[in-house]
Amino acid sequence: MSNREVVVLSVGGVRFVTRASTLQQFPESRLARMLNNDDREFKLVNGEFFVDRDGTLFSYIMDFLRTLQVSLPTDFSDYQRLQREAEFYGLYPLADLLSQEHLLKPRLEILEVRFSVQEMQAFFRIFGSCSTTVETLAEQITVFTGQQSGQSWNSPFPSQKPLIPLPLERPSHHDMVFQCGTDYSAGDQFVARYVSIKPDNRKLINGTNVLGLLLDTLLKDGFRLVSTRTVSSEEKVECYSFERMKRPAGLTITVNQTPGSSGVAQAKRSQAQKGK
Repeated sequence: MSNREVVVLSVGGVRFVTRASTLQQFPESRLARMLNNDDREFKLVNGEFFVDRDGTLFSYIMDFLRTLQVSLPTDFSDYQRLQREAEFYGLYPLADLLSQEHLLKPRLEILEVRFSVQEMQAFFRIFGSCSTTVETLAEQITVFTGQQSGQSWNSPFPSQKPLIPLPLERPSHHDMVFQCGTDYSAGDQFVARYVSIKPDNRKLINGTNVLGLLLDTLLKDGFRLVSTRTVSSEEKVECYSFERMKRPAGLTITVNQTPGSSGVAQAKRSQAQKGK
């Protein structure tokens, strides 16, 4: 039986078809021993292995065996039941991970955009609970500056003089500050600041237009606008609050196989997370 390549399992009436090598990822597990008829819990009926367990939860077990990663839906809540199923099948590395629910549960991510206008300039400040998101957003936003003659708030992007990119102000890992618009320097000269937000290629100088593009970018990235309020009526500071459920970085099981051993499993992050 251990030589068959394709294995069919019926778990609680739900049928699964997989390779024998997939079930042998963890040689000491009951699924691996099943192939050698070493476990009476699994009945071989008409060429299919039958076990009276939860078929829905077993789909997550199979996904884990195929990818060696723990990836659960954002609305998943049966961590204890799935842990119990992992223990039943002898998949103790998976059971150990499931016992640490805080590593696997999605986190609520908060983002706040503050916007104010003073004369011909608009000021932006973005706060985020996740520094990785703020870092990614900072890479999308570029501020360009240059001295222009006779430019004003609604003037189009100048085509003659080159613009110089400016670094964004980063008071901390969790926020950024930038501005756009025009300011007098001398005579009829203006210092103009334009904002570009990838993947949009436009360079915008009007603060309202930049705000609209920024909010649209956040909505397309999965954020949801939850509130709009005026922080300071005197300074005309508006605050836009967003939230989204952020999936945790994937957890990967690394199996180290050595000759004559049954395999040693370790769990590790598939990617580093910042801003915890």
